[in-house]
Amino acid sequence: MILLGRTQQLKVDSLQPHGAYLVAADAGEAAAVVSDGGASGTSDSTPVIDADRILLPQNQLSGEAVGDLVTVFVYKDSEDRPIATKLLPKAELGRVAALTVTQINRVGAFLDWGLPKDLLLPYREQTKPVGEGDEVLVAVYADKSGRLCATMKLYPYLRTDSPYHKDDRVTGRVYETSNNFGAFVAVDDLYSGLIPKKDLFYPLAPMQSVEARIASVLPDGKLTLTLREKAHVQMEGDAALVLSALRSAGGFLPYHDKSSAEDIKARFSLGKNAFKRAIGHLYRDRLITIDEDGIRLVDR
Repeated sequence: MILLGRTQQLKVDSLQPHGAYLVAADAGEAAAVVSDGGASGTSDSTPVIDADRILLPQNQLSGEAVGDLVTVFVYKDSEDRPIATKLLPKAELGRVAALTVTQINRVGAFLDWGLPKDLLLPYREQTKPVGEGDEVLVAVYADKSGRLCATMKLYPYLRTDSPYHKDDRVTGRVYETSNNFGAFVAVDDLYSGLIPKKDLFYPLAPMQSVEARIASVLPDGKLTLTLREKAHVQMEGDAALVLSALRSAGGFLPYHDKSSAEDIKARFSLGKNAFKRAIGHLYRDRLITIDEDGIRLVDR
């Protein structure tokens, strides 16, 4: 069997003027897959080409002989025919990658994935409008006709078997935001992560890079992320932020531990508990006073 969307080893069965015909190395068995595409736990099985052999065009040959094993990627050409290439794409079936938009037309956007035929990102698979030159984070999937396409709906394609543990530092890219849940992040462009809504103190946008700490690894393997350090470490930074704001405001700000969480978040980009820890720290260090109308710098 020859697999669509995979880099695999196939055997040269015959040489023709227009190229070499390749077959699975062992008749009746699946081709030896060189890369699994980094696929996640999606339930989609890898499509099998409905043919016993596939063409590797003449311009891709470099002295191969009948019986040789060749590493190729299998996709469909501009006429929708299965074809092999020695070129390796930037993303394979089930894999997430950042690709550049090369063209927009009536069916969707086309992405440069390193092959002669660009990868289609249909309008229905876009989570936001894209334009030429944009870099977008997508996964590769096979549509009902067996054609490889791209989707910006990444959640089912991200892996849940990361090597990370609680408190590890990670980097990733926001791929979607939700008013109900928070910011969904592709950690390493590979693993499933979420910054919960309660931990978002400033807006994040799709494709924005973030550095985060792993707050927890859920039983299903998904990662809960936070943009903040551990409380005792973060408190120092939060206290410095409040102190700087006080100095910029001339020594007084009308905020205290009874202020609303919304007002505190809007002014300091801090949660109320973090703000209370910060001003408590400054108070214990005798840098501020906490009064009924707000906080004041201590005159030294």
